[in-house]
Amino acid sequence: MVVINWTDNSLADIENIAEFIAKDSLKYAKIQVQRFFNRAEILRTHPKYGRVVPEINDEKIRELIQGNYRIIYRIVSHNRIDILTIHHSRRLLKNISNP
Repeated sequence: MVVINWTDNSLADIENIAEFIAKDSLKYAKIQVQRFFNRAEILRTHPKYGRVVPEINDEKIRELIQGNYRIIYRIVSHNRIDILTIHHSRRLLKNISNP
């Protein structure tokens, strides 16, 4: 089974999204945060489930869609995935760290 590593950047993204939603509803902010974590669980057994990110076109950089958000991840090895960022789909994708 694959280990999912949530990077500091991805956790900061989630925190920022939650803070924004919480201005209107703390309840829905919590629900959205849980959706991100739940959605990524599929990667434990199906790491290539997400599509290749079109802007990057690298087989190892993929994304899952959760509502209006893109959960962008990198397949590091057969047993590790790094969640790189959570990005609103209406915003342009800027530099993604790819060490």
